[in-house]
Amino acid sequence: MDITIYFEEAAQVSFAFVIGAVIGLEREFRSKPAGFRTMILICVGSCLYTILSKESGDNSPDRIASNIVTGIGFIGAGVIFKEGISVNGLTTAALIWITAALGMAIGYHNYPLTIVVAGMVLIALFVLEPVQRFINRLHRVKDYRIHTVSIPPNFKYQIEQFFIEHDMTFRCMKVIKEDSDAIYIYRIGSPDRNYDAINQFLLNHVDVRSFDV
Repeated sequence: MDITIYFEEAAQVSFAFVIGAVIGLEREFRSKPAGFRTMILICVGSCLYTILSKESGDNSPDRIASNIVTGIGFIGAGVIFKEGISVNGLTTAALIWITAALGMAIGYHNYPLTIVVAGMVLIALFVLEPVQRFINRLHRVKDYRIHTVSIPPNFKYQIEQFFIEHDMTFRCMKVIKEDSDAIYIYRIGSPDRNYDAINQFLLNHVDVRSFDV
């Protein structure tokens, strides 16, 4: 093999290193589970597997590429976790998935597409974050998971009266019995999008053990 090919492949994995590092910096800055080194390894590893699949002499190099996607799926699933009624880690999982795709694109010498998509990813991570925060402030509905001490007989009536007095829309989504306690899941809409009154009411209520939003 011509030695220039080795230099070309070294340049490919080096470029994958840079792309993974740039994306990983944002995750590291936000203290996410998959950070700087993880994104570098994912991008470089995907690039390397793609290069090897082309050199293997196999008539179906796409099989290795499809296996990369499968393996990345397991890594992505590992960063998704449920906390109360919220699911966290979806953005990081999606970022792992697209970082692997960028590494594969580099392995196939598709540098223009890699640069364009990497730019889109950075715009989504940095530029669009204030837009997302603005949209989140416009949310008129929130889900509350309220865990009560034992099963208070008048709690449901009390909290719903509180909603009515504050002109809030509400719907009891589910009531769950857990050992000797009760869990109420409410979907609540506040006309002024200010949920501090609800939070304060639940914090001060003697029958509330904990609540998640």
